[in-house]
Amino acid sequence: MRNAVLSLMTIGWLGFPAATVLAASGPAGHAHGAASSELLGAPAVRGQGRPVAIQMKDYAYTPQSITVKAGETIRFMITNSGTLLHEFSINTAAEHAEHRPMMAMMAMHGLITPDKVVGLTMTMPDGTKMAHTEPNSVLLEPGKRAEISWKFTTAGELQIACNIPGHTESGMTAALVVAPR
Repeated sequence: MRNAVLSLMTIGWLGFPAATVLAASGPAGHAHGAASSELLGAPAVRGQGRPVAIQMKDYAYTPQSITVKAGETIRFMITNSGTLLHEFSINTAAEHAEHRPMMAMMAMHGLITPDKVVGLTMTMPDGTKMAHTEPNSVLLEPGKRAEISWKFTTAGELQIACNIPGHTESGMTAALVVAPR
């Protein structure tokens, strides 16, 4: 993994209080490989796309399944109505599985607590930096809202998941199907 170039951006929608998140340049999914990035798609201009409301509760997303079309841009409007910190992350199931140990490490080092984000960047054992700042993912504290605009380019099966330790294992995933045009 490489160092990410960070820029501060504020995300807000429909007049709700904005959540401050860090975004990074570079491929989505914490730079876990070009093959999944091609399937994943790419960030779109903030505020663009068909709106899809996502509600994160403790250990569940509503809706549980979303279908989009290849070439479509979606504006995910995400609300954490639970009592715990939750992640909204778009990726393949394999990339989520690779990311979960990194999230566990963030929890072990105190960068995330059950209900707070303390920090988003940590040094990994090999000396590289892991920054939870990719444009396909956001960590939201209870009561916070955020927005991600995303263009899906290739048909396939993706997943929305919360990779905070124990959350995916408790069922906090949603199917994301990208249908052919």
